[in-house]
Amino acid sequence: MEAKAVIYAILDFDGEKTARLVRAHLDQGADAREILDQILIAAMDEVGRQFSSGIFFVPEMLMAAEAMQAGLEVLMPYLARSEIKAKGTVVIGTVRGDIHDIGKNLAAMMLECAGYNVIDLGVDVSKGKFLAAAKKHQAHIVALSALLTTTLTEMEAAVSDVRARAGGTLKTLVGGAPVTASFAAEIGADGYSPDAAGAVAIARNLTEAVSK
Repeated sequence: MEAKAVIYAILDFDGEKTARLVRAHLDQGADAREILDQILIAAMDEVGRQFSSGIFFVPEMLMAAEAMQAGLEVLMPYLARSEIKAKGTVVIGTVRGDIHDIGKNLAAMMLECAGYNVIDLGVDVSKGKFLAAAKKHQAHIVALSALLTTTLTEMEAAVSDVRARAGGTLKTLVGGAPVTASFAAEIGADGYSPDAAGAVAIARNLTEAVSK
């Protein structure tokens, strides 16, 4: 049985078929960890690429994630939770003064599907809360979202706080409608993504940089 069949089922938003195929792979002796890394996470990477290409939109991303979760539920009993090593921990939230969360929620979902431990602080998050949560959970990345132009100063303050108080071991990732690559560079953020799907690739680069 080919791995592509599972990936296609996820891309077709078919949770029942995804679960059935994952079960079949297990019955045939496939390694649970390999199914997770090489099939389920690979499928969500493809979802991210299709979103970035304008083929998928927000509803399709959500439906694909639900299908992926159906397969993951079958897989989990075969994986001791203590043996699943997260690819990194990300603290994420919308900055203080901004209560928009759709983009932030999508980014959190994509990061979780990619194997990250995500600590979602919600909306209207102060710079102190970002840093406190990062230290508490030993995070690798603080991801900050903003939709309002008026809250970009809060994003800048939060990034500055992380840089000043956490040194180079904690990376910052920023995004949101008014955020640009030039603004991210100006405020000293370590990474920028224009969309939720791209956040996964940037997060991988940042966690690799921390581990070196």
